[in-house]
Amino acid sequence: MGKNVLILTASARAGGNSDLMAQAFEEGARQAGHTVRVFRAAQSGIRPCLACDACFSNGKACAVDDNFNELAPLLEQADLLVLAMPLYWYSFPASIKAAIDKLYAFVVGGKELKIKEAVLLICGEIAEERVFEGAVRSYELILEDRGWTDRGQVVVPGVNKKGDILQTDALDRIRALGSSL
Repeated sequence: MGKNVLILTASARAGGNSDLMAQAFEEGARQAGHTVRVFRAAQSGIRPCLACDACFSNGKACAVDDNFNELAPLLEQADLLVLAMPLYWYSFPASIKAAIDKLYAFVVGGKELKIKEAVLLICGEIAEERVFEGAVRSYELILEDRGWTDRGQVVVPGVNKKGDILQTDALDRIRALGSSL
C-alpha cells in the first residue's frame, strides 16, 4: 500500500534548484505508487505563530486565518513529510520555518499526526557541506521531538544559479530516494 507523501517546499524561484529537487522526489515517489501532494510554502503567505494557544478553537488549526489552514489537512493526511528547501543564512527559509512552527497547533490542539517519517532535501550556494550543519541539525531535532524516522537527507552544496543542480547527480539520487520508499 502506498504512502501519502507531503512535500513542503520553500523555493522562491519557480524551477529553481530546490524546486527541481522537490519535483525529482515527487517523480520517484509517484513511480513507486505513492500519493504525493506538494505545498509551496514560499508562495503561501503563512504568517509566524503568535503563540496565542487558540489552536483548533474555532474549527481551524490556526486561529489566525492564513494559509496554514490549507496546509493543516494535508499534514493530517500525510504519512511522510519531505522538506525541500534552499539554505538561507545557514538555516531554513522563513516561509518553511513559519509552516513548521505552526505544527505547534497540533500539539496545543491535542491532535496526533499520522506522519512517522521525513526526508530533508536542501541545497545552497556555498560549496562547503559544513555550512548546512545548522539546518540538518534542526531537522534532526524536529524528528527526535516528534518521534519521526529519517528516511534520507540529500544535501547539495555549490548550487546557486537557477538550474545549477542539473550539473550534478543530485536529482538522480533524489528520484531514487523517492522511489525507494
